[in-house]
Amino acid sequence: MIMKKTVLLMVMMLTAVVGMAKNIKTVVLTTTPIMHCESCENKIKGNLRFAKGVKQIETNIAEQTVTVSYDADKTTPAKLAAAFGKFGYKAKEVNALKNNCKKDGADCCKATSKAQSSNSDCCK
Repeated sequence: MIMKKTVLLMVMMLTAVVGMAKNIKTVVLTTTPIMHCESCENKIKGNLRFAKGVKQIETNIAEQTVTVSYDADKTTPAKLAAAFGKFGYKAKEVNALKNNCKKDGADCCKATSKAQSSNSDCCK
């Protein structure tokens, strides 16, 4: 009898843990205008943290990227990029830029490299 209760309790706990699991994903974005100082980083982090589903935000001025961990059940990369508009920025997914370069050819890569100087490996 005690063994059955213990097994039942363990099954219920396992079910609860599986049910609470989050679908956490990460997206890397680049912004326009570019981040050039700590104030830019703080503005992005301070405002983006209120977007639905955002779990963690990391910025990198040298690479001109914003890495966002988010709950995929609550938001999408497109919605996160759109959230930048609320505080005066435009954002594009870095992988999307690379995919467009591969489709559009060398001219796209040159244009993207000029616009995002730190993403010179766009075509690779």
